[in-house]
Amino acid sequence: AEGAGLMAQAIAPVSSPDFNADGIVDSADMTVIVDHWGQNYPLVDIGPAPFGDHIIDVQDLIVLSEYLFTEPGLIAHFKLDETEGIVARDSASLDDADLIGSPLWQPDAGIVDGALLLDGADDYLATDFILNPTVESFSIFAWIKGGAPGQVILSQTGGANWLVADPSEGNLMTELKSTARAGKPLQSQTIITDGIWHRIGLVRDGSLRTLYVDGLVAAEDTQDNLGGSDSGLYIGTGRSMESGTYFSGLIDDLRIYNRPVTP
Repeated sequence: AEGAGLMAQAIAPVSSPDFNADGIVDSADMTVIVDHWGQNYPLVDIGPAPFGDHIIDVQDLIVLSEYLFTEPGLIAHFKLDETEGIVARDSASLDDADLIGSPLWQPDAGIVDGALLLDGADDYLATDFILNPTVESFSIFAWIKGGAPGQVILSQTGGANWLVADPSEGNLMTELKSTARAGKPLQSQTIITDGIWHRIGLVRDGSLRTLYVDGLVAAEDTQDNLGGSDSGLYIGTGRSMESGTYFSGLIDDLRIYNRPVTP
């Protein structure tokens, strides 16, 4: 049975050589190939494409080079590095976001180049449809600085608040939950509204929901049948733009993947 499993892995074409599942194909993935050089190691036998040749050699490096420094599954990437204008460009696809209110571009204030400053009163961004969390696994990561309890970083229009500072203490939470009666929000004990930069994230891997803060697991549970829709997203306000949900602070480098990513 074990041999059959290895054979199945050996003949299955690879979707991307992100061997360590960190969201980017880079030198770390190249190291995995080098560590198994000359071996019959099906998990990294990616060349010649699509089925490999039962040995780790230069053919595998050739395939890896085609993906090098790309991010498999990245379906939206708002760098928020603009210096002017009323549109935030999506460098991964065509889902640019419209700026509503008077957000301010901050070219030198981001954690990764520039950032966008929202006032907590009526500033937010709106996108067309990007992701339906009901039908696929996904990952969402963003850098934030500021905010207050109850404010929302990311939501789906008329759906759920995906990334939220909880209303009591400002801990990271998500209200994206199962549609079943037992469905409930997932809340961490990690404050994200303390005025310093935090990289926050939400990952769904099958039935597993995980919240991340600064690369560490902040909370996780299992929940099936997450609610969702084909609506667009709000960046910086709640799903119904309720008073008190508008984010006050900086947002930078928002990334959305259609696969699980380990930060």
